[in-house]
Amino acid sequence: MTTNTTALNGTSDIASANDSAIDSEIDSAIAAAEAARTRLDFAKAAPKVFRAIVGFDAAARAGLDPALVELIQIRASHLNHCAYCLHLHTNDARKAGESEDRLHLVAVWREARHFFTEKEQAALALTEAVTLVADGGVPDEVYAQAAAQFDDGELAHVLALIMTINTWNRVALATGKVAGTDERRQVAPGR
Repeated sequence: MTTNTTALNGTSDIASANDSAIDSEIDSAIAAAEAARTRLDFAKAAPKVFRAIVGFDAAARAGLDPALVELIQIRASHLNHCAYCLHLHTNDARKAGESEDRLHLVAVWREARHFFTEKEQAALALTEAVTLVADGGVPDEVYAQAAAQFDDGELAHVLALIMTINTWNRVALATGKVAGTDERRQVAPGR
């Protein structure tokens, strides 16, 4: 028994050392990417605009379930290919207690509906329709599904949240934000 435990501890120590080395490499790569970034700092260049978006975001999420907020932000960030926001919001969701299974399945939620409530499914469908609005508008059936799950006030907040994450995605993509960094703590809390 002692030999097996020792062997397992040795294997665990090797895995831990490998994880540490990988984390160190990732941290170095993130720092190098951030140092090479040449685009403007939106928050410093347009502080009133930035604060207005932060305020809009805070107002949009008020009264909504924090888990739902993160699912909406994650799905929109997937669709917009915004690695910076996707990294932020998956980490925020984990900190809020979201399961790894659900986080991995947000992008394919239709194929894994049993992981998401009807309310979450309605919000995810609406997120997709609003985010991809140029592809065909917001279909009546998607809107009706969301309206059946949320009262008017909640639905307005869900729509506002979808609008804010799409704005944040565009700010991050246009200014070359680097996934793995989190500038919220440096500039303004609440995003």
